[in-house]
Amino acid sequence: MKKLLILGAGAGGTMLATKMRKKLSEREWEITVIDRDLTHHYQPGWLFIPFGIDTPKGCEKPKKDFIPRGVNFVKDTITNVDPEAKVVTCEGGKYSYDWVVIATGCRIAPDEVEGLLDDWRGNIHDFYTPDGAAALLPKIKNFKKGRLVHHICETPIKCPVAPLEFIYLADWYFTKMGVRDNIEIELVTPLTGAFTKPVAAKILGELCDKKNIKVTPNFVVDSVDAGNKTIASVTGDEIDYDLLVTIPPNMGQQFLIDSDIADPMGFMDTDKGTLKSKKYPNMYVIGDTTNVPTSKAGSVAHYEADIIAENLMSDIDGSEHYHHFDGHSTCFIVTGYEKASLIDFSYDVEPLPGMFPFPGVGPCALLGESHINYWGKLMFKWVYYSLMLKGHELPFEPNMYLHGKDTSLMRKK
Repeated sequence: MKKLLILGAGAGGTMLATKMRKKLSEREWEITVIDRDLTHHYQPGWLFIPFGIDTPKGCEKPKKDFIPRGVNFVKDTITNVDPEAKVVTCEGGKYSYDWVVIATGCRIAPDEVEGLLDDWRGNIHDFYTPDGAAALLPKIKNFKKGRLVHHICETPIKCPVAPLEFIYLADWYFTKMGVRDNIEIELVTPLTGAFTKPVAAKILGELCDKKNIKVTPNFVVDSVDAGNKTIASVTGDEIDYDLLVTIPPNMGQQFLIDSDIADPMGFMDTDKGTLKSKKYPNMYVIGDTTNVPTSKAGSVAHYEADIIAENLMSDIDGSEHYHHFDGHSTCFIVTGYEKASLIDFSYDVEPLPGMFPFPGVGPCALLGESHINYWGKLMFKWVYYSLMLKGHELPFEPNMYLHGKDTSLMRKK
């Protein structure tokens, strides 16, 4: 019996396990998923918790609900990966493999920034964890006057559009509460603008201007002074705050660093096309754990799962006919007032204005606000739980219509 081991039962690991169980004979292949947590978190929902739109419980479901029949689900804590011996060590035992997929995501590391933890959950908050988002809810509710600073410590981060969504929702929420005129909102970012790509950065930055949200770019954090309520950059600039909502450094899992198979940030060196490990044979990497130059987002993990499933079968069959990931990402951006924008891009195609999924018809606007986009964002939660995690094909594959091009062809060699 041959063994496929999947480390992590988040979005990427779960989708891939479902796809591979359909492709591999149960008589010949044992598929095991290992995760330390029994609860599946719908991470895009965390953004809404501080504004009372969603709840922590509303973003949780049992992971076993999505693990398909014929896949072993093991709750255990991984401590080491030995790619030479093809053995994964956990607190509860060891697991050998023929092929392994690293799908362990990434985590916030506030301890990496001096002073960030000194007033943690006091006047310094995050929404990149369910507990953090829940703790921020009463703080936002009772914030009537002062400076709200939303700060990105460094990149890469999960869901690069989430900082914009947070400040847009803060503008909407405080306006609805009648206190917006008393509150300054500022986005402080190490990027050169509101977003990473120039066209989108200009359009989304102009939307910040329209909402009276200040964007401070090129701010590389050095430390936080919780006593004086200031953040300092490496060049000595300081920004004061009354409420700091921070996105701490994002890192891969510590056991990958300890196993000496990841970079110092815990990310795996991954071929951006095939999604194979560049350093270790019989290993693929999916989702936030990769270092490929695209967003760390659920849509990316969905597209990557298709590629890895095909490439794993090519390896197993010995055909060496590999499909290539084009870096595709699709992201709704909530802008407040029951509106949202939408961006759709890849390694080689930046987000551009237009209509989606059908050019000129839509119905969703690319880099344009609409109510349809907002309801699409909310509907995505149902699509995620009901279709994506259970391995069902979506009604259409969005990248087929990217700016009028069938970019699914870009995936293939």
